[in-house]
Amino acid sequence: MSLDWSQCEAVESIPGKVSGAWVFRGTRTPVSTILENLEDGMTIDEVVEQFPVTGEQIKAVLEFAARSLDAAAIGHR
Repeated sequence: MSLDWSQCEAVESIPGKVSGAWVFRGTRTPVSTILENLEDGMTIDEVVEQFPVTGEQIKAVLEFAARSLDAAAIGHR
């Protein structure tokens, strides 16, 4: 299942910017890069130190993903 990132205000996809990948709004940092680093064990604070994103942006993306996955799970019952 893929998420409809167009419904998340913390991200944007602009044709020609990072090949149209979903990036954190106002940056060139792909959402997938941040999620992969979190999955690999980095903390939000460590990610904020390494990438031009804020903790609030990361939390907004994680909350959006969690809500979307919860809604999908409820819809499949």
